[in-house]
Amino acid sequence: MEKKVILITGASGGMGKEITKWFNTDQYKLVLHYHLHPVDLEASDSIFHVQADLREEKQITEMVDAALKYFGRIDILINNAGISKSAMSWKTDYEAWKETLAINLDAPFLLSKAVIPSMRSNNFGKIINISSVVAQTGAIGTAAYAASKAGLIGLTKTLSKELALNNISVNALALGYFKIGMIDDVPKELQETIIQTIPKKELGNPSAVCKTIEWLISDEAAYVTGQVINLNGGMYV
Repeated sequence: MEKKVILITGASGGMGKEITKWFNTDQYKLVLHYHLHPVDLEASDSIFHVQADLREEKQITEMVDAALKYFGRIDILINNAGISKSAMSWKTDYEAWKETLAINLDAPFLLSKAVIPSMRSNNFGKIINISSVVAQTGAIGTAAYAASKAGLIGLTKTLSKELALNNISVNALALGYFKIGMIDDVPKELQETIIQTIPKKELGNPSAVCKTIEWLISDEAAYVTGQVINLNGGMYV
């Protein structure tokens, strides 16, 4: 059976590394995007590295074109890359707002736009957008982040309707707080405060994210599209 090609953005970040390791098997070929920090896995016939600034449409288009040239197809897009610049709304610098939306919302749109023609041609595709529980609940100091991740949910639902007849599913994962990723930037004492707000009283294991993606891109989940799957330890139901 031909290996499926997965494009993972932000592959050198915390969650990106976990997703990359999980899907580094003989079932898949990987296109691993990074910006400033190179990915850990060595390039090979099945692993293609590509550097791009996701704030730039031209670089996104060139990245997708290079991946298509290398592997001939992109079957699965995982829009994982994301940033958060925390500040109270009235103290949020406009440039920080624009950069957050550029990476968290504009880039997934532009990446989807770039891969969809190939997916439609192949009559197959899976797009997974990594959103956040903050998009659903809001959180103090996260105006730009919450808005970007909420927009990503709207994008997910619209794309799923546009692409359903092309055998392309589009779903989002709304993540709570996990053991890796952005939590690393949070002081330990604040992490403990956050944990107390989680009904399960613990940070999530990234394997839950990987396993959910694995199911969503399987043939068994072909009827699942336009959904927001909550992985948050009970913070939002």
